[in-house]
Amino acid sequence: MSNEREFDVVIFGATGFTGKLVAEYFQAQYGSDNNVKWAVAGRNEAKLNGVKKELGISESVASIVADGDDDDDALNALTKRTAVVLTTVGPYQIYGEKLLSACVDNGTGYTDLCGEPAWMHQMINKYEAKAKETGANIVFSCGFDSVPFDLGVYYLQEHAKKQTGDVIEYVKGRVRKMQGTFSGGTAASLKATMAAAHKDKSVMAALINPHSLTDGASNQPQPDGNKPYFDEQLGTWVAPFIMAAINTKNVHRTNYLGGYSYGKNFQYDEMMMTGPGEKGEAMANHVAKDKSLASDDGPKPGEGPSKEERENGFYDVMFVGTATNGDMLAVSVKGDKDPGYGSTSKMISESALCLCKDVSLSGGFFTPAAALGNKLIRRLEEKAGLTFAIEK
Repeated sequence: MSNEREFDVVIFGATGFTGKLVAEYFQAQYGSDNNVKWAVAGRNEAKLNGVKKELGISESVASIVADGDDDDDALNALTKRTAVVLTTVGPYQIYGEKLLSACVDNGTGYTDLCGEPAWMHQMINKYEAKAKETGANIVFSCGFDSVPFDLGVYYLQEHAKKQTGDVIEYVKGRVRKMQGTFSGGTAASLKATMAAAHKDKSVMAALINPHSLTDGASNQPQPDGNKPYFDEQLGTWVAPFIMAAINTKNVHRTNYLGGYSYGKNFQYDEMMMTGPGEKGEAMANHVAKDKSLASDDGPKPGEGPSKEERENGFYDVMFVGTATNGDMLAVSVKGDKDPGYGSTSKMISESALCLCKDVSLSGGFFTPAAALGNKLIRRLEEKAGLTFAIEK
C-alpha cells in the first residue's frame, strides 16, 4: 500500500508529549531517508510547524491539520493520503474512535499506544468486519504496553518449539528491573477507564475477563497475579504489575489470532520481581498497595519524564516456563530507555513502518506479535535499542 499513498506514515498528535518524541525519532532515523515518506498531523498548524522548527524537521515534511474529535472530513482526507496512521492521541476511548473509523473506511493501516482493553473490545466488535472488507490493518498497543510482552511470549514460544517441537502451556512474564515514570496521558487513560467501568457493567466485565479480546473459545482459568507471593520456581517475591491488565489480554488475543497456536489451555500472568527474603516481601507489599497513578496527585496530561529521566531509564523483562520435556526455558526482552516514553516512541515508530513496509495482511484487528512478529523483532533490535535474548 505504501506505494499507492502519498505518505507511508502520518504521526497524528505530533504536538503532544509522546507524539513529539515520535516526530523526533522519525527525524533522527529517517529524516534523510528518501524511502520513508512521513508527515505530522494535529489540531493546530502553528504548533505543528513549531515542533518541526524545534526538531529541525524539513519543511518538506507536511503538516496536516485535523481534529480527531470533531473534524470528520479532515480525518477522511488524511487517512486517504497515508498507508499508516500512527496516533498518540489518548485516552483513545475519548478521542480515538473517529480516527480509527476513518482508517477502517479507507483501508488505512493504524497503530496506537492503547492500553484500554474495554475500548479495544468495543472497537473490535464494532469495526472488525468492515476492516476485513476494506483491508484496513489495525494494530493496537504498539508501545511498552504491549510490544515487549506480546513479542516476549512469542519469542519464548518460538524457542520452545525449536527445542522440543511444542509450545509451553504456562508462561510467566516477570519484570526483573525497570526504571521510568508514567505521564499524565497514562494516568488520564487509567482514570477514564475506571470512570467508564463504574458507569457500564460491560466495561468492567471486559476489564476482568482475561479473554475479552478473543472469541471466548478458550476460557482456561488464569493465574491470579493480583497478590504478592513467593515464587518458589524463581526464588523471589513477586508483586502485581500495573500493565498486566492490558498485556495479558493482548497475549491471549495473539494466541487466538494464531488459531490458538499457544494452545487452548494456555495460561499467562505478569508480575514484578522484588527479590528474596524480608526485603523482597516488604517491597512486594509496597508495590501492591501503590495507587498513586490513579490518584488526584498523579501526573497531569501534558506532563511526563524529563529528557534525562528518559535517557537514564531502562527495563528488563524475563519470560519463563516449563517445556514439555520438563526443562525450564527462559528468554529476556530489554530496552535501553525509559519504558513509557523513550522506548515507547521508538517501538510505535518501528511498528508503523513494519506494518507499512514489511508485512502483507488482509485486514482486521491485530496484536503486534500476530501482525508483525519476527520482522518487528528484527527492526526493534536494529533500530530501537531493544534486545531479545535466549537465557535457557
